[in-house]
Amino acid sequence: MSIKFLAEDDRPREKFLLKGKGSLSDSELLAIIMGSGSRDETAVELARKILASVNNNWHQLSLLSVKDLTKFKGVGEVKAISIATALEIGRRRSSQEIPEKPMISNSNGAYQIFKNHLSDLRTEEFWAIFLNQNNRVIHISQLTQGGISQSIVDVRILFKTALDHFATGVIVAHNHPSGNLKPSKEDIDITQKIREAGNTLTIQLLDHLIIVQNSYFSFSDEGLL
Repeated sequence: MSIKFLAEDDRPREKFLLKGKGSLSDSELLAIIMGSGSRDETAVELARKILASVNNNWHQLSLLSVKDLTKFKGVGEVKAISIATALEIGRRRSSQEIPEKPMISNSNGAYQIFKNHLSDLRTEEFWAIFLNQNNRVIHISQLTQGGISQSIVDVRILFKTALDHFATGVIVAHNHPSGNLKPSKEDIDITQKIREAGNTLTIQLLDHLIIVQNSYFSFSDEGLL
């Protein structure tokens, strides 16, 4: 019996997409790893049986060899290797430290990130750094790529990205290939639009930088925010 014939709530992949990975039981997670069950059992039923044999303990399951796993009807070498591989990934993940996200406390900190993307370009690009409530970087994104003189950003796309990453703050930047650090009227206008939209969504525009090859202009430092 294939998973596709089960009731929707019993389809692990569909449940993952509809309700999130945290909604899945251990047997449903294992069923996704295996991909299918046997002729007589669904993947979920087979996973339940395998887990029951080790007292529903992932650590105990990780001790089973490929040979041990293939003793279960419906588990061939490929499924056994998939199970062992997933458990090994989990073991390695648990042994690694979570990399600390960089914190931005001033305009220079943002510049050090943006300059690697923007300082040597011949056309304008618009980038954004998205931050959490502790001003730590959670995402960096190029939003537009324009011509020689301008790169217009869609404010809707900017804040959709911010919402997708649960950001509470954003720092934007674009480059001036001409080398002129003075903000144009368009630069000032888009900064105002971003700030106003951010206020509505409670996502603060922390700064807007203009980047040239060896320097930058900060709207925040110049009191323009």
